[in-house]
Amino acid sequence: MSTTTVALKIDVDTYAGTRDGVPKLLDILQDFGIKATFYFSMGPDNSGKAVRRLFTRKGFLKKVLRTKAPAAYSLKTLLYGTLLPPPMIAESFPEILLEAEKKGHETGIHCWDHVKWDDLLSWFPKPVTAMELGKAGGQFEDIFRRRARTTAAPGWKVTEDSLEVQDAMALLYCSDSRGRFPFYPLVAGRTFKTLQIPTTWPTMDEIIGESGISEETINDHYLSLLSPGLHVHTIQAELEGGMFSGVFRELLKKLVAAEVRFITLADAAGEHAATAPVCTLQMGEIPGRAGDVAIQGK
Repeated sequence: MSTTTVALKIDVDTYAGTRDGVPKLLDILQDFGIKATFYFSMGPDNSGKAVRRLFTRKGFLKKVLRTKAPAAYSLKTLLYGTLLPPPMIAESFPEILLEAEKKGHETGIHCWDHVKWDDLLSWFPKPVTAMELGKAGGQFEDIFRRRARTTAAPGWKVTEDSLEVQDAMALLYCSDSRGRFPFYPLVAGRTFKTLQIPTTWPTMDEIIGESGISEETINDHYLSLLSPGLHVHTIQAELEGGMFSGVFRELLKKLVAAEVRFITLADAAGEHAATAPVCTLQMGEIPGRAGDVAIQGK
């Protein structure tokens, strides 16, 4: 068996991504017999409020144009929370969330309000951080009749407070960061007890349109990143489950042909929790993404 391992982490950010993208991804994954880890946004879809990033994040407009975001997201989605009221996501489609679990995939919490967390987390007082995760956890439990075992922060945004709240939730692991291998986070001299399984590959929206990478060449780029060890690839229900679903299907074909081993993030946690080192975790910039993300250090 190959020692090259890939775990697929699927972020579900929006109402439309849940309704349309998740079923599409479930069909694709079933065709290949691959199990993945889905992280669901549980509360309101306030996607329209992301327009403020045009004024607060350097490079955001460039990214929007490079990735064809207006074509990937419906007009309604781009207006939710501004000109249109924000629809509730998980309570609108509980059957879709349950179908992911029924088909053998792992399910976890992405957030309550994706845009609010991504844009404003660093200004949250601790009770607000706890409330956001608490509301998401409550909705998750209402649907699945069990507590969530994992969370993944929107935009890879963390604070000391968010890591502390996650520790209090007694999670098996989290996937909030960008890095190289599983680790326990050290922030401002404090080591947190919840294992981090970082995203190791750049996401599609970070690299497509950059350095000559196109829809036709992006999968070859991903294959060039393969090496022995664990690779965590984050995809988005709104992109790989939408206008780029054909590209994603071709990626899976190439990975299967390369004889990689596919596992869920829970499997990865089971394999690495006992031996994972403590590493620093700090917010910083990475190529292709507007705004800071949590980055694994030494």
